[in-house]
Amino acid sequence: MQLLVFLLLYPIIWFMSKMPFRVLYLISDLVYILVYYLIGYRKKIVGQNLAAALPHLSDKERKAIERKSYRHLCDMFLEMMKTMSISEGEMNKRFQFTNIEALTVMEKQGKSIAVLMAHYASYEWAISLNNFSNLTGYAIYKRVGNVYFDKLVKDIRLKFKAQLITTRETIPTIEKNHLENRLGLYGFASDQSPQLSKTHHWGTFLGIETPIHTGAEMLAKRFDMNVIFLKVKKVKRGYYEATLETMFDHPKEVPNYQISDEFLRRVEKQIYEAPEYYLWTHKRWKHKKK
Repeated sequence: MQLLVFLLLYPIIWFMSKMPFRVLYLISDLVYILVYYLIGYRKKIVGQNLAAALPHLSDKERKAIERKSYRHLCDMFLEMMKTMSISEGEMNKRFQFTNIEALTVMEKQGKSIAVLMAHYASYEWAISLNNFSNLTGYAIYKRVGNVYFDKLVKDIRLKFKAQLITTRETIPTIEKNHLENRLGLYGFASDQSPQLSKTHHWGTFLGIETPIHTGAEMLAKRFDMNVIFLKVKKVKRGYYEATLETMFDHPKEVPNYQISDEFLRRVEKQIYEAPEYYLWTHKRWKHKKK
């Protein structure tokens, strides 16, 4: 059954990836109408998240952000398909780094690097960072249920020299690389809700008490990795600008949970600047502290 689904959908995805961007965004406009107005995909969750995170705004203002967020979500979904066939030159034109020299400076320190980022703007195209790095890039992801699509996702990432590892594979991979003196560039998107059973720290995110992902911090401390924040800004439709912000270069000396908390402060700043580009469809505040 998985193979049948793959064989049916793969030609559509391939065809979409070959579309010029102007056509792709016309399709995105149609998908937006379908997803937002007809299907109403997770509208209740998005509305609840916006009301909880942005209580200072009026219902009308939050509704406007909601509609913009769905438009961006549809754009990003089709941009993900486009990644299958986009050239390196086109990617570098559409996802630009303002200070790539900062990465070069960090790499000269001879340490692995933990790149912390949010599900904001174009977190998928951030894989292009590997084009500018001398380190082996690893992106931590959730395995796709369909094994054929899972392989496709991995193959697409390999185009940009990014190896995908699941959360279960993360510690063994980093540990093995560390023991063999192989430096890595590890990408962590740690702004979503962790499993309650694996929660070690509670903090605030957008003014709401919530469990916090601390895995990236724990690994940075354990393996003495430099920690940077990748701030992504949407310049206009189909164009993004990313800035590398140095957070900590001696993580073992940082008090516990300060790295995780500082990361979320930077994510909050992004969101408050332009909330429509955040991934609001996730149940970020589903856990309550007893």
